[in-house]
Amino acid sequence: MDFDFQHCIRCTICVANCPVYRVNPEFPGPKQAGPDAERFRSDDEKTSIDKWIRLCNQCKLCEVACPYGVNPAQIILREQVRYGGKHFRPLAARVFANNYWLGAVSSVIAPVYIPFPQYRVHSMNRSWRWKGRRKNRKKVVFFYGCFLNYNRPDIGRDVRDLLASLGLRVIIPEQVCCGLPALGNGDVETARKFARKNARILAGYIDRGYDVIYTCTSCGLTLTQDYPGILNAPDGKKISENTYNLHEYVLKLMEEHYIEPVFESFHRKVAYHIPCHLRALGIGYPAARLLEKIPGLEIHILEDNCCGLSGSYGFKRSNEETSVKLGTTAGQAIKDVDPD
Repeated sequence: MDFDFQHCIRCTICVANCPVYRVNPEFPGPKQAGPDAERFRSDDEKTSIDKWIRLCNQCKLCEVACPYGVNPAQIILREQVRYGGKHFRPLAARVFANNYWLGAVSSVIAPVYIPFPQYRVHSMNRSWRWKGRRKNRKKVVFFYGCFLNYNRPDIGRDVRDLLASLGLRVIIPEQVCCGLPALGNGDVETARKFARKNARILAGYIDRGYDVIYTCTSCGLTLTQDYPGILNAPDGKKISENTYNLHEYVLKLMEEHYIEPVFESFHRKVAYHIPCHLRALGIGYPAARLLEKIPGLEIHILEDNCCGLSGSYGFKRSNEETSVKLGTTAGQAIKDVDPD
């Protein structure tokens, strides 16, 4: 037994903060699915996993809310993995577990219509592998993730160029999926294969003085928490200690006076939806801190709602009703701000 379930005092704060529990009566909530159920599980009771364990979308807001340091989402994730290993996983789960290869195939046939977000032929892994001067004092590795790789490589290249413009030596190494889609679909072996490959590459660059930069908060959570945790990746602790969110890193450069940008006045109203996994990272809201430095910008931070998609969770028909309810609430909060 682990994850400190013994520290749970059943205060139900985690339940009150669980978005899935609020909209799906079939899910008993993180307290019952996590610490409560864990009290009755043992290593010999491999069948004591209820199918509703799959209804948790791993937003991790229960862990953010818990005042006693209990990790309900980690307990539930372990049981989701165990459930996936003992039961037949539907085709959708198998496809999304291999999201990296789905993207690789889809980017090749991008001109052909498929009912997914648009894929691009000129993906990030077909972009230039480096940018910036070799003698730049600071060097970074850009971990771009599957979405920027296959769906929005234009944004990925903009990020690369931005980092280079700040006086950084930017390397885009060979990389694969962080492993989260596989982990979230109960395929821990595939997740570990991805993690081992990435860990070997990233650790090599860290040893040569590079920092690791990510833009996707879910990728960041996997690199910093799951690599040294449930995936037990080689050098996982080293990767966790040298990996930064893009906006967090820009603020770090400013605090170190490596860069001293001048922000011009820009009069707009902005609604900023805070991703659940950004909250789970525990690094605050660095993008919001950057936006607050722009004179004239009116920022509305929306941190109360889950978007409902949760990676591949929202693409599955079985989760559609839950996902749409959550997304509708989050979308209405943005509409209420009436941003530019």
